[in-house]
This record gives sequence, structure tokens and C-alpha cells, in this order.
Amino acid sequence: MTRLALVLATWFGCGYFPWGPGTVGSLAAIFIAALLHFYFGAGRLSLLLLIAVMLLPGIWASTRTSRYLQKNDPGMVVVDEVLGQWVTLLGASAWNWKAFLAGFLLFRLFDIWKPWPVRKLERLPEGTGIVCDDLAAGVYGALILYIGGGFRLY
Repeated sequence: MTRLALVLATWFGCGYFPWGPGTVGSLAAIFIAALLHFYFGAGRLSLLLLIAVMLLPGIWASTRTSRYLQKNDPGMVVVDEVLGQWVTLLGASAWNWKAFLAGFLLFRLFDIWKPWPVRKLERLPEGTGIVCDDLAAGVYGALILYIGGGFRLY
């Protein structure tokens, strides 16, 4: 089960990237969302379903990997970035390269900055804290992306 947790927590190896594994995880999430949209016509509902399906396994994998590595929030755990990035994309009013780029930049900004209450959510126990702070950063990103779409910025 530890191997399965590592595969999921590192998002199929993205977390092993030596520089900026969280950024690589976010890029993987963008790539998946773009593929789903451009090749299968998927949109918000599909992303929402993916988030719902992956949330509990993501928390489990984050917890298991954190315990295995004996670290509170190991950098190699990037499933939280994937989920948070998808939450940000829920705010996109158009699905084009500009929206994907803006969503990526906004999520990374809020994930690194961690405005209130994002940083507080890190204190939740184990995988719940690892994942929930990124979900909250994703909500901030989604709100700004949604507002930007209202002003037709992308």
C-alpha cells in the first residue's frame, strides 16, 4: 500500500522532479485539464468530478507518504497541487491557453503566498492539512480567474 500511496502522492512521479516539484505537479494538472477539454470536450463538471473522486485518495496518500517519510509536508507530495490547480480552473469562464496560463500563475501565487486562512489550514492533521491548504489556495485562484473572465481578460 505504501507504493500505491507514493505513486498517487507524487502524482505518478512528478514529485520526484528535483527542482520545483509542486510546479511540475501543477503543470501536470493543467496538461490533464487541457487534454480533457480539447480532446473530449470536458469542462467544469468533469474537473469537479475528478476533484471529488481524487480528494479522499489524495488525503490518504498524503498521510501515508508523510508518515513513511516522517515529514509533515514532504515536498515530493504533489497530489495536493494537482487538486488545488483543478479547483482554480473551476473559475475559468473560457477554456483557452490564456485561461490555463492565468490559472496556473494564480494558483502558484496563492499556493506560495498562502494568504489567510490558507496557512491556517496547513495545521490540520496529516494529509488533511497537506491537501486542504492547496484547495483553499485554489479557491482564491478560482475567484480571481472568474473575476478576470468577467472583465474578458482572457
